[in-house]
Amino acid sequence: MTNNLQLHWQGNLQSIAFDTEGIKACLHNLDYPVYVVRHDNKIGIANEGNIQHGKEQGHAELLAFCQPLIPEQLGSADFREFHGVRYAYSSGAMANGISSTDLVIAMGQAGMLGSFGAAGLIMARIEESINIIQQALPTNPYMFNLIHSPAEVALEQNAVELYLKHDVTTIEASAFLNLTPYIVYYRVAGLSLDQQNQINIKNKIVAKISRREVATKFMQPPPKKILDELVQSRYISTYQAQLAEHVPMADDITIEADSGGHTDNRPLVCLLPSMLKLRDEIQAKYNYPHQIRVGAAGGISTPDSALASFMMGADYIVTGSVNQACVESGACEHTRKLLAQADMADVIMAPAADMFEMGVKLQVLKRGTLFPMRAQKLYDLYSTYDSIESIPANERVKIEKQIFRRNLDEVWQDTVAFFNERDPRQVERAKNNFKRKMALIFRWYLGLSSRWSNQGEKGREIDYQIWCGPSMGAFNDWVRGTYLAELSNRRVVTVAKEIMRGTAFLYRLRSLQMQGVQLPNHFSQYQI
Repeated sequence: MTNNLQLHWQGNLQSIAFDTEGIKACLHNLDYPVYVVRHDNKIGIANEGNIQHGKEQGHAELLAFCQPLIPEQLGSADFREFHGVRYAYSSGAMANGISSTDLVIAMGQAGMLGSFGAAGLIMARIEESINIIQQALPTNPYMFNLIHSPAEVALEQNAVELYLKHDVTTIEASAFLNLTPYIVYYRVAGLSLDQQNQINIKNKIVAKISRREVATKFMQPPPKKILDELVQSRYISTYQAQLAEHVPMADDITIEADSGGHTDNRPLVCLLPSMLKLRDEIQAKYNYPHQIRVGAAGGISTPDSALASFMMGADYIVTGSVNQACVESGACEHTRKLLAQADMADVIMAPAADMFEMGVKLQVLKRGTLFPMRAQKLYDLYSTYDSIESIPANERVKIEKQIFRRNLDEVWQDTVAFFNERDPRQVERAKNNFKRKMALIFRWYLGLSSRWSNQGEKGREIDYQIWCGPSMGAFNDWVRGTYLAELSNRRVVTVAKEIMRGTAFLYRLRSLQMQGVQLPNHFSQYQI
């Protein structure tokens, strides 16, 4: 290695570490710069000193240099300021309260943004969770999930009305295929002008997206057609509709790659650059005062994946599957143990309960559960037959004994009772539509299987539906042999801080590497 610029390090020669432990300590001291120097034909590292031209007394040859970088500096400063957080890091929503009140409160109290998993919950449970979180975090950050529900429109409408009623000012929108009047209503109902005559956006939206065509809709102002309908229905004022023409639908776009749950399994290295380019094109067209931020999600659970995202231009990162294995999550202990044992290949795609008829799939854990195979069996039957009655008798008996463990007529009665409380229109639509009735019966199993996983339903372990992406296996590989290998030590804030600190450390190593410094493996491992 040669020093072409003839730069030298000046400082106290006693501060240079040449031994293994001293070098490790210098590398992990992220609050201070790193100087890689050669003195007396030995290479060492120091955290203090100055860079000088020419060699004088007390100088050593400078081989490489890195500025200080702490985890709070990673990502977008605008994201941190806008949401009032310490880190450009968020825990994404996982439905049925897996992203629990405890999880969101723990994140918020640590100055990080967490999203409550409201999808799949009845309104009374969501309202209770709003009260709990708002009481615990009166000034700290939090957000609630709003999931697109094309099969149960009332759920989306009721959730929006609940968020507006309780002044929930940040939502994470997920699984949207198109803009709906309800999410537009949420956004526009919070628009006003401040004293400086600038548009004030009270209701913030973080949209989790994996398709360019959907991202385009959230990066642009709301469609005029929907705005006109909302004005006509008196949900918003004409003035708010006019303001809406100058703001995007979302403040942040989270690019969701190969994640657990709803996913298109897209590689982040292809998807993120494409979405950043799209954002820049739309910004050039609309010239928003505040540029939309683009974050990365799906497959992120280690410093390596986090650093890759930031280096590609992500303004923030979002974790998901890894949080489900943390003690604050809404998943039961059995589920968390299965997740802690998962490898990257232990995931598979399976039919989704909320978009069953559309053939939409989500990514789940296949290790320790038969849910993926049984759910696929039900979808195959749905695709083949027009009603429950047309299913061959031997097939019906098989699924009643092995999957439902109940007579399907009894399951239908439970399904009717469930939807009468949740969305009675679903039952009405199925009265004279036998195919629809079959879908609702099959969704009984798909819907309950995730709740069994959360509640720890005894005797149903083999049917647990556990949303999970390959990032879970990557995390388990990373923490093997450390204190985070123990399930009881996995706390959502601890995991977040270790990932972010490891990312800053890894950035330091890669910077030195690009300057020609090749550190032995025992120097370059982040000490969890």
